[in-house]
Amino acid sequence: MKKILIRLLAFSLVLFINKTLSAQSFQGKAYYYKKTKMELGSFGARMSEQQKKQIESRLKNRLEKTYLLAFNKEESIYKEIEKLDGISGATDSWGKNFSPGKLYKNVKTNTLLQHQEFYGKRFLIKDNLQSLKWNLGSETKQIGNYTCFKATAVVPSSELEWWSFSWDRLSNIDRTNAQHNDTINKEAESNMDLMDKDNIQLTQVLAWYSPQIPAAHGPLEYNGLPGLILEVSAGNTVILCSKIIYNPDEKEEIDKPSKGEEVTKKEYQEIVINKMREFRDNRLGRR
Repeated sequence: MKKILIRLLAFSLVLFINKTLSAQSFQGKAYYYKKTKMELGSFGARMSEQQKKQIESRLKNRLEKTYLLAFNKEESIYKEIEKLDGISGATDSWGKNFSPGKLYKNVKTNTLLQHQEFYGKRFLIKDNLQSLKWNLGSETKQIGNYTCFKATAVVPSSELEWWSFSWDRLSNIDRTNAQHNDTINKEAESNMDLMDKDNIQLTQVLAWYSPQIPAAHGPLEYNGLPGLILEVSAGNTVILCSKIIYNPDEKEEIDKPSKGEEVTKKEYQEIVINKMREFRDNRLGRR
């Protein structure tokens, strides 16, 4: 009986080692192109087509970006491939304040680690991955050499690009805080979600994934599908995979970001909102 138990234990250990080695040895690289449609709102209605094209040209580095996703069975790292501005010959330092930093995901432990720099200060966002309830469809389409299946999800708009900033959202938060000022002044000031609780804006996410690539990863925080996500669109943004390399000779290190003040997504949003409110108020004060 003792020999049988030892053999079973040894067999289980071999299976565990083989599974671990398999997860570690399998790796891929996926290159993505991201394009965001410029929205000028009521301000754009007063502009000529030539003026719009000039603004688009100046903001091209913010509207069009390329990324690398290095992944294995459980982990991935997603980072921007930076390029120089075609006009100034420099990187977009202001835009980096509101762009996603180096992003580490572990789909097994549901862990997110993201490096962000904001106004010269480093932050390490440590949180859970975005919760996505995918609806799997039967519709297919071909992306490169891969057959992809359609999947959709509905996500609160504020969670899609939590690292970014919107003057409209700041105005809505200030308006909501003012309305609650008499009864919950202190709570309203610290709670950046009051506006979202009363009026949650939702965005539909459309993804195309390929079971031919057995990895539940994708660009940004998109994950959880039975195959690598090769294309995703949400709001005004489309992200498309342009190239995939299996088990490359030069493997990309999937290293966890570790530097910066550790905060959650919500805490980071509050830091950004408060800093931009201070920036706005100082400018108005000087006027």
